[in-house]
Amino acid sequence: MPGKTGSAGGELAAAGAQRQRKRRRKVSCFSSIQLFLVSECALMLAQGTVGAYLVSVLTTLERRFNLQSADVGVIASSFEIGNLALILFVSYFGARGHRPRLIGCGGIVMALGALLSALPEFLTHQYEYESGEIRWGAEGRDVCAANGSSSDEGPDPDLICRNRTATNMMYLLLIGAQVLLGIGATPVQPLGVSYIDDHVRRKDSSLYIGILFTMLVFGPACGFILGSFCTKIYVDAVFIDTSKLDITPDDPRWIGAWWGGFLLCGALLFFSSLPMFGFPQSLPPRAELPVESEQAMLPERDYERPKPSNGVLRHALDAESTTSCFQQLRVIPKVTKHLLSNPVFTCIILAACMEIAVVAGFAAFLGKYLEQQFNLTTSSANQLLGMTAIPCACLGIFLGGLLVKKLSLSALGAIRMAMLVNLVSTACYVSFLFLGCDTGPVAGVTVPYGNNSTPTSPLDPYAPCNNNCECQTDSFTPVCGADGVTYLSACFAGCSSTNLSGCSCLSSLPAENATVVPGKCPSPGCEEAFLTFLCVMCVCSMIGAMAQTPSIIKAQFVSLILTGFIPPPLIFGAGIDSTCLFWSTFCGEQGACALYDNVVYRYLYVSIAIALKSFAFILYTTTWQCLRKNYKRYIKNHEGGLSTSEQRSVRSKFTNSFQPRHLHRSQLRGCL
Repeated sequence: MPGKTGSAGGELAAAGAQRQRKRRRKVSCFSSIQLFLVSECALMLAQGTVGAYLVSVLTTLERRFNLQSADVGVIASSFEIGNLALILFVSYFGARGHRPRLIGCGGIVMALGALLSALPEFLTHQYEYESGEIRWGAEGRDVCAANGSSSDEGPDPDLICRNRTATNMMYLLLIGAQVLLGIGATPVQPLGVSYIDDHVRRKDSSLYIGILFTMLVFGPACGFILGSFCTKIYVDAVFIDTSKLDITPDDPRWIGAWWGGFLLCGALLFFSSLPMFGFPQSLPPRAELPVESEQAMLPERDYERPKPSNGVLRHALDAESTTSCFQQLRVIPKVTKHLLSNPVFTCIILAACMEIAVVAGFAAFLGKYLEQQFNLTTSSANQLLGMTAIPCACLGIFLGGLLVKKLSLSALGAIRMAMLVNLVSTACYVSFLFLGCDTGPVAGVTVPYGNNSTPTSPLDPYAPCNNNCECQTDSFTPVCGADGVTYLSACFAGCSSTNLSGCSCLSSLPAENATVVPGKCPSPGCEEAFLTFLCVMCVCSMIGAMAQTPSIIKAQFVSLILTGFIPPPLIFGAGIDSTCLFWSTFCGEQGACALYDNVVYRYLYVSIAIALKSFAFILYTTTWQCLRKNYKRYIKNHEGGLSTSEQRSVRSKFTNSFQPRHLHRSQLRGCL
């Protein structure tokens, strides 16, 4: 019996040991920081992809839902509104919770937002265009119907206008979906960076975080390429037989499958979020990890205690703290006030806001700008952005980091580098003022009918040659006349035949030569200007991205989103709308812009970016002069009382860090 008891005990012990080994294997599967890095990279790649994909289909959304540029600017800003709603609480309280699970929940919310972004296409009516032999407009004919007579019937106007209400609801749904995307994105980056920073050696931290941000920057390239692919597919390809279509992606009436990319991004976000729920709140400690490291940008006060950080804001209170939530919320204004009382910190934050504003506003409408200025298709514009500008920006970030590392730049050195990069990139933007194409002659909009050099009466698309044609302005289907003039449609050109001949408004040509072809008339010298613009844009993207590396502030701050992301798309969108020459009408309401003044568009669009870059340069200069002045004042006040080694120490404090704890607050305030 004792032998059997001992044998049974041994079997139980062996079984227990086996269960423990299985448990350890199960835990170790998600106890690797490398696996967390891979999961975080996948999630950030998907996040960057969906953000850029929205930008790539903005012009498609304009045409699909008859929106103005200011409207799509609101859609683009909605992401940041959702992000702003939670960024303060996530940054401050996120470290107290289960960070991987919070990141996973954020990814699930982003996936839901991406799927909701595609939903409007399935809730609204199918897209209808003026097709083939008939060439209908929404309420009238695209070719001239003499005396308003026609044996054919177009779409029911009442049905078209009833669908307008549904279109407005789809617009609100797009805004709500982007807000969800912004809310979900809030914990992904800051909590992922802090989690990695807590579980790797100090010397490896920059490498891991650099890999993360490389994925975040590489994501937009994937987004634009995905946008190029999806916009080549017809919007209702899953509902109709596309072999019967008589238009191609080069046709201005073409609407691409803008919704497809959102479905794909939603799936990527969902599946890349699932592994996050398997990681523990804290990985098993390693003996080689340092206990302490530098604290980044958090002032030391009696209401907080520093935790290890390598440039990432962390929560300063222990998880076991019994401080109430209300008391913790009262700390946030104190921290914010103390940070903003530092003029150096404030200037750098505002400069970063200006730099980010250029990216948020200029880049949001860059695809639309290429389409309008150089007469490109949506697919071509997205492909060019994804394969040129974004890779150049990635190269710029890499070169900027390499320069900072090789040159061992101090804070003042980094600011001088940022000033130099800012000047060069601003010069590139100035060159954009001279690289573009004119709108060209458009009958009734920029030139009168008959292509007279000086109009004898106010410009009007309706002329005696098309007064009886019942032409409508609900859509823009330009045609190029044999006289070199662009007409808003074949109807406005007075073409009575479906083969686009016999156009009565081409009065300067014989009747047999009075023909038009679909599309705008080409502008002379436009191809050369486009190639030059493309080269300068690549240089500007690379150099502008270098300015992000020497930025002294590594922490996310709520003002970056509030002033750097939210207003710029609205400002750029409203500015673009102000350059419109001819608005389409939809059920008696003003719809999307049909034609822009390309010269005014170019000057206004680029000038806003130049103004923001110039303001950033002024802020960089103010910061540089402030630190130099503080250093000289400190040396003067202690003249004769400091040894050479002490002077070097003081100099390093002024030149190697902006951290408030290194200098007394009065020393930093003295420059303003």
